[in-house]
Amino acid sequence: MYKTSVGTGNSAANWSELLSEQGYCIIKDLVPPTRALALHDDLRERLAKTPFSVGAFHGERSKRCGSLLKRSGHAASFVLQPLVFEIANQILGPYCDCIQLNLTQAIELHPGAEAQPPHRDHDLWRAAKGGMEFQLNVVWPLTEFTSDNGATVIWPGSHKRLSEILIDPLESMAAEMTPGSALLFLGSTLHCGGSNQTSACRVGVIISYCLGWLKPYENQWLAYPPEVARHFVPQLAALVGYQQHRPNLGNYEGQSPAILLRNDPPQYLGAIDALAPEHVEFIEMLKQRSLRTAA
Repeated sequence: MYKTSVGTGNSAANWSELLSEQGYCIIKDLVPPTRALALHDDLRERLAKTPFSVGAFHGERSKRCGSLLKRSGHAASFVLQPLVFEIANQILGPYCDCIQLNLTQAIELHPGAEAQPPHRDHDLWRAAKGGMEFQLNVVWPLTEFTSDNGATVIWPGSHKRLSEILIDPLESMAAEMTPGSALLFLGSTLHCGGSNQTSACRVGVIISYCLGWLKPYENQWLAYPPEVARHFVPQLAALVGYQQHRPNLGNYEGQSPAILLRNDPPQYLGAIDALAPEHVEFIEMLKQRSLRTAA
């Protein structure tokens, strides 16, 4: 029997274990509902002016908008929510030097919205699956999520059944939640947006984290150019790409792109190593071997 929640007092390690066991978890009452409602208020006008999506995957009765960190001052507290951020690092950290933000997106499902095709988000990346997790998704409801209004549908345990493209709908469950709770699921977990059979919109936010060496779903540098990101706290700026993934990946003129967040970045820069400890150790070993040979 799969569990939706084991209580908000549990540690990140316990939640990570639950995610690894069943592919998802729901953490109830993680933030005050008023914070979710405040984020919703900030996004209402943007969603109202956003055209409906085009295509069977996104759904033609849905509206989606990204770049939430510049849409609302409340978005950062969801991206950096301490327990979720620690869980993301525990799930993804073993496979990268640092994690990054994959996307922030608000989704408004209008009445009549059809269910999405079931899918696994890690299929964004054309690489062999099963050896590591590529991604962790977090769905924050801004209105109540019910089985009738399009709550995210999850196939528990599907992260262990990667050879099965489709799994019997009878094995799925609707992630019913109220604002303040959060659904976490792995990039390898089969899921879809549900159908909205009610007369009201269902609104939620997806915040997704992925391995730091992958190309993210949302182009973070275009979403948050230096003139925007320099107003972020350092942890958030790093998460949207203003950091290097050792060794030297994602650099600007041989240095961390965080240098562009200065008010007066230097015009001329010299390259500076950004190496992982094992690379430093290997180079030192080569030096010592060279010295012994010379002697």
